[in-house]
Amino acid sequence: MTDKEAGQLPQDEALDEAVLGYRAPRQKSLRELQELDSDNESLIKYKQALLGPLPPVSDPSVPNVQVMRLTLMSEQAPAPVTMDLSGDLVMLKNQVFVLKEGVDYRVKITFKVNKEIVCGLKCLHYTYRRGLRVDKAVYMVGSYGPSTQEYEFVTPVEEAPQGVLARGTYVVSSCFTDDDRVAHLSWEWSLRICKDWQD
Repeated sequence: MTDKEAGQLPQDEALDEAVLGYRAPRQKSLRELQELDSDNESLIKYKQALLGPLPPVSDPSVPNVQVMRLTLMSEQAPAPVTMDLSGDLVMLKNQVFVLKEGVDYRVKITFKVNKEIVCGLKCLHYTYRRGLRVDKAVYMVGSYGPSTQEYEFVTPVEEAPQGVLARGTYVVSSCFTDDDRVAHLSWEWSLRICKDWQD
């Protein structure tokens, strides 16, 4: 997904997240931050330790934030359930991820920051069943600077719903966004709660 494809949150979801009267300050580039206070040696050392070296000039077509994978992890699972988010996201709509009812699980989000510091990253999941929203989860991921390495964020432990009424297929609308409410990646996927790990 390029920067042009990264958009704003859908209108009803953006209103959900709005804080009245808040205006984010103008974002400074990494180069601007490193050039500030160039006469203060202790600040220069602090910023080098905090921000690291300036990243090499990268391909302008590469987005600042790339979400690579989302993984459902459970100690009771035969293996982690991983969705690749670096390819064709339309394919995820036709794929159903199975989660056994009542198990404890965590969500791991793997992503890269390529060019500039990004503030207040968060991952939102809106869960629907038969067209009605039944759950909303917001994971505060944090602020990150550019790096050649992938970052990983793991959520706290949650418990999958259980019982006859909880079993079935859910549609999840996910969005990886930031403090400026830029949607770096939005995708839909299906989750099936079953009696066992086999569908």
